[in-house]
Amino acid sequence: MSVLATCLGYPRFGKARELKKSLESFWAGKISEEELNETGKNIRKQHWLEMKRAGMNHIPSNDFSYYDHVLDTIVLLGATPKRYGSISNPIARYFAMARGLQNKSAGIDTSALEMTKWFDTNYHYIVPELNDETKFSLNPKKLISEWEEAYELGIETRPVILGPVSFLLLSKMDLNSKKSPLHFLKDLLPLYKELFSLLKKKGVRWIQLDEPCLVLELEKGIQSSYQNALTEIAKFSERPKILVTTYFGDLKENLKIATASKLDGLHIDLVRAPEQLETVLASLPPEYILSLGLVDGRNIWRTDLEATHKILRTAVEAIGSERIFVGSSSSLLHVPEDLNGENQLDTELKSWLSFALQKLSEIKALAEASGKEVPSQTYLVSGYMWLENKKALKTRKNSPRTKNQKVRERLEKISEGDKKRKSTFINRQTLQQKRFSLPTFPTTTIGSFPQTNDVRSARASWKSGKLSLENYNRFLKEETKQCIAKQESIGLDVLVHGEFERTDMVEYFGEKLEGFAFTENGWVQSYGSRCVKPPILFGDIFRPEPMTVDWAIYSQSLTPKIVKGMLTGPVTILQWSFVRNDQPRQATCEQIALSLRDEVNDLESAGIQMIQVDEPAIREGLPLRKSEWKTYLKWAVDSFRLATSGVKDETQIHTHMCYSEFGEILESIEAMDADVLSIETSRSQMELFRDFGKSGYKNEIGPGVYDIHSPRVPSKEEMIDLLEKAKSVLPYPQLWVNPDCGLKTRGWPEVEEALRNMVEAAEIMRTKTEEYAK
Repeated sequence: MSVLATCLGYPRFGKARELKKSLESFWAGKISEEELNETGKNIRKQHWLEMKRAGMNHIPSNDFSYYDHVLDTIVLLGATPKRYGSISNPIARYFAMARGLQNKSAGIDTSALEMTKWFDTNYHYIVPELNDETKFSLNPKKLISEWEEAYELGIETRPVILGPVSFLLLSKMDLNSKKSPLHFLKDLLPLYKELFSLLKKKGVRWIQLDEPCLVLELEKGIQSSYQNALTEIAKFSERPKILVTTYFGDLKENLKIATASKLDGLHIDLVRAPEQLETVLASLPPEYILSLGLVDGRNIWRTDLEATHKILRTAVEAIGSERIFVGSSSSLLHVPEDLNGENQLDTELKSWLSFALQKLSEIKALAEASGKEVPSQTYLVSGYMWLENKKALKTRKNSPRTKNQKVRERLEKISEGDKKRKSTFINRQTLQQKRFSLPTFPTTTIGSFPQTNDVRSARASWKSGKLSLENYNRFLKEETKQCIAKQESIGLDVLVHGEFERTDMVEYFGEKLEGFAFTENGWVQSYGSRCVKPPILFGDIFRPEPMTVDWAIYSQSLTPKIVKGMLTGPVTILQWSFVRNDQPRQATCEQIALSLRDEVNDLESAGIQMIQVDEPAIREGLPLRKSEWKTYLKWAVDSFRLATSGVKDETQIHTHMCYSEFGEILESIEAMDADVLSIETSRSQMELFRDFGKSGYKNEIGPGVYDIHSPRVPSKEEMIDLLEKAKSVLPYPQLWVNPDCGLKTRGWPEVEEALRNMVEAAEIMRTKTEEYAK
């Protein structure tokens, strides 16, 4: 008997990004809610049928979302904060929580819920917001209707539900509350039971209960809450079978929580944590189903079928094939949908890769071969030949494309002195203040400005050959010139060039560096309708020539004001790429850092006085268990410093971070030794900023004063309020004024209005502090 094949979730956007296009058309008022829903229905149907054709025995439902699955769970549990109660339309209320809602004629001006990274991925989730008065109520319409949709197609799905403990651990309490989110567990469990009962009556046989927080280091009280919750659910008889699903790490000491509850099955991630299999097999209760995450849901490299088959056989021999599922390590949300859509990748490199649809074939291949001790080398499984797999892996291992001896020799010569600025920050600050003569509360932006339809159209025409490179560059120069002029008109103190030549902050640099490859349609969701196309980092990295210097020189020539040079940092380029898995990530990151070091030094030599090296992903790359933090933070900080420490003291180094919890890594942020740090703080109402005050942060810092992921325009009064909060945390001479993040996804009218409000807010703060000083 073969084991059963499954996956934990599938990409949401559609092969042609149909969902993105429909969402943005809906937000712009160009299509109706019914048309948006029809797009969603078509995507779900396509994906269910793809999984069925691929031979999946357990197919997920409720993994689709119009914005975010945690936001969907907020709606499912009736946990919508009261401030959205005046918005009567459910879909408008849903998107107001995600993006904010501003309708001045209707008197509505509501900010969005906070957003942060989903564990150590580049996916952002909406943070549930709870307070002492939060009341829950079940709203299962979406979940049940999607199960019914699939059932009408002849497909019996396994609904995916975020578990109650993980939902609460991923939530935040109102600042005025002294309660823990887990205080509400007793209120949530009856709702989950009610939901399970409804699903059982519908005919649902299995539920996928996602409890990813089980791979974290948990306090004793949380472990106890987990144990009690899962045990109570297990005792509830009017429910389908439940597969407790974990991913992104090793259960370790939390394994007994999952196994002692006496539920029906457990999924473990054997890509991230293969070492846990032996312990899990020894601890698994009789009759428990074990779901093995053997195909990588986070990266795009082809699975080593022979090596993975050996792991599978270990489990089969221990507990029998009838008790085993084989599947993806996590949801396939984090990888592109279909490799078949890639026509420009060379044949060799393409043979090394596997996207979501191809991963389904890998899962099915393993499932069908589970009964064989040694699959025949010519054994054809679901159209997938084991011999072909072995050949592709061998080709990749031996390919000269993946190694560059000069790069490796340079890496070996790095010294500790290469990772340190010449002087301390205090000495550098004195020189920089004299050089720049900026006012208090200096204003700037993070880097990008709106990529309009004209910009995207010109880029598409150039790529298709309809527009010459000469004319494309002429167009980009004119856009840059206009952007500089608009910033001068608005009154910003430090300018940026707008980044119109860049498709994406990582892809742009990948295109300029050796060792990267690029897809045509390799899109993955970052948040909402925002999708990114991560480069494929397959070989040793080096910079053949300067990447940004010409644009920096041109931009600075347009204005007497300072224009920052703009680079993406080594950790972020690493994190936001599909990274090679055949060498340590540290070595790859250091290779990127050396290339950026050359670029930083060339910018300084070209007369660029401020250089921003963004690292929004440095917190994201943090291992999920604190015991592993020290090693990662050491090489991550060293990589940033390696990239930025070759400049003179007078050159000001900026960096930017967003949508992360900073408190626990402040020592490492300080160790980065950036002269100016800008961070996201507006959605949290400066809550994240308080940690910098507690630590006595000494360098200069720009707490974001408006949320660029929302279409609403904050008033100057709102920004002043945030700056007053910031000023109460750190001395005002340390403070800069800036948005949360880049402005690429916004439109010019809202950007100009918001930035004018921001500049006015800064001017008012200057006047206030001057009067106070008198």
